[in-house]
Amino acid sequence: MKYWAEIDADGVVLRVTVADDVDGYVWLMEWLGGTWRETSVDGSLRKNYAGIGFVYDSARDAFISPTPYPSWVLDEATCLWLAPTPMPDDNADYVWNEQAGDWEAV
Repeated sequence: MKYWAEIDADGVVLRVTVADDVDGYVWLMEWLGGTWRETSVDGSLRKNYAGIGFVYDSARDAFISPTPYPSWVLDEATCLWLAPTPMPDDNADYVWNEQAGDWEAV
């Protein structure tokens, strides 16, 4: 089985579905229409598994999730969003505080 993401004209993922390996893409095109890109659950294809609301970036050939916070930056190698400062590695639980621009213990 292969996983497929339907994207709109702006590259926004509208839905994700599964189809068989051999004729899946043909079936999607003939029966559902639209523009489809293959995705993989493990992220080995197009960097990240597509989700509704993600954007397909054709220049990077990657699915990119919506920005979690305005201050976060995109890691070009993984196409994942990174906080401006790394989360402390002390086995405590943290959440990002956008106003403070730092991690906050919970």
